[in-house]
Amino acid sequence: MKWFIRSASIPARILRLVIGLAICGTAVSLMIHAGLGASPWDVLAQGVALATGWSFGISSIIISAVVLLLWIPLRQRPGLGTIANAAGVGLMADFILAVLPLPSNIWVSAGYLIAGILMLALGTTLYIGAGLGPGPRDGLMTGLLARTGRPVWLIRGTIEVAAVIIGALMGGTVGVGTIVFALAIGPLIHRFVILLGVRLHERAQVKATAQPIQE
Repeated sequence: MKWFIRSASIPARILRLVIGLAICGTAVSLMIHAGLGASPWDVLAQGVALATGWSFGISSIIISAVVLLLWIPLRQRPGLGTIANAAGVGLMADFILAVLPLPSNIWVSAGYLIAGILMLALGTTLYIGAGLGPGPRDGLMTGLLARTGRPVWLIRGTIEVAAVIIGALMGGTVGVGTIVFALAIGPLIHRFVILLGVRLHERAQVKATAQPIQE
């Protein structure tokens, strides 16, 4: 276990990346099925899915691809983790959404939401700890941070508020879960980093402190 969490070897880092993204995809599915409000980018993916007829996962992948195009003028460089994040989370989410039962009552929905947020914090901790490149959305944030010099909270907040508004206008679910996510995910990631003794790489540290938070 210690080797898996702390090893700097490439195989261990790739394993952390894969497991972390699989956990993230499962977590996203739980929050979507909870129906109590998704995270900002998932609200956008929901909206795109409803507007186009695409699956949630494909919508998420398309959004990631568009965001990656925005990296070009910002001179950001993708890594293995960037590409894996762009494709892996959406594909895993589609798979879990297809087999996960819908909640039968509000208590099950609440359980899905809580489990989803906890799992997303864990998966994100493993993913960023792998240090194999930021996710598309995080790269957009760090690129804008470097180019504008504005505070991290302002850039992150502006991006995510825009994602929520656009997604909501397209039919994505905004609710109490969206608020709980925004308030809880950052502190939870911080706790998992300490609990697991994850060594964050320089770029990962930017992400981990970027939100009054996740990803």
